Amino acid sequence: MARIKGGLNAKKKHKRVLKLAKGYRGARSKQYRIAKQSVMRALASSYAGRKERKRQFRQLWIARINAAARMNGISYSQFMHGLKLAGVEVNRKMLAELAVNDAEGFATLAELAKSKVA
Repeated sequence: MARIKGGLNAKKKHKRVLKLAKGYRGARSKQYRIAKQSVMRALASSYAGRKERKRQFRQLWIARINAAARMNGISYSQFMHGLKLAGVEVNRKMLAELAVNDAEGFATLAELAKSKVA
């Protein structure tokens, strides 16, 4: 049986990594060994970033709900507790949307939460 050299597979692997590293500055986009390290780090960071984005959005929604709740004379924690006691199951994303775009609707929820807490 004839010996098969691995040049074609190596070339394919190198091309794949260098394609991912396209746009990187300097040797990071030209040399395979350096490009491979940069791509590995970038892929790890992008995975972590997708998780981080979810945390940041939740943080933003809570800040918006808190600001709107305080404008209606109730703290965030009391507001959320009151909604839970009232049996209102609206997630934070929708509450933040209400706080920004529908102040009257949010005010009615705040009054409901106040009445349940008190």
